[in-house]
Amino acid sequence: MAERYTHRLRVRYSECDQQGVVFNAHYFAYFDDVLTEVWRDVLEPYKDMVKSGVDVVVAEARARFRSPARFDEEIDLVWWVTGLGNTAMTTRIDVQRDGELLVEGEMRHVFVEAGTNEKREIPGAYREKLEAYLDGM
Repeated sequence: MAERYTHRLRVRYSECDQQGVVFNAHYFAYFDDVLTEVWRDVLEPYKDMVKSGVDVVVAEARARFRSPARFDEEIDLVWWVTGLGNTAMTTRIDVQRDGELLVEGEMRHVFVEAGTNEKREIPGAYREKLEAYLDGM
């Protein structure tokens, strides 16, 4: 089985709606949080990637909601790669509380030349590191 990257966070009051649960749009921000941490810990800090002329843009984002998270709960964002193409990667992000699956997320990012929307190949050094997290399921 491929490696998984886990980032824990605590739900803040401002992220909850009138029902007292995390408002759905915040999960997409959580997905971005875990991606930023992956970049920092596995590849290189995002800002360094951009300085080198590489960037990524979101091409697709989905979430399937199973159970809500609430204020002050600790949740884990469990991330891995489900597809690596020439210019794009697809990732899965499971939001969990004490091992219970709350949200199934999926994102597809396209690698581009920094400052443009011009597609580019995934750099070889990134591909190598991302392959450790690749699990086609």
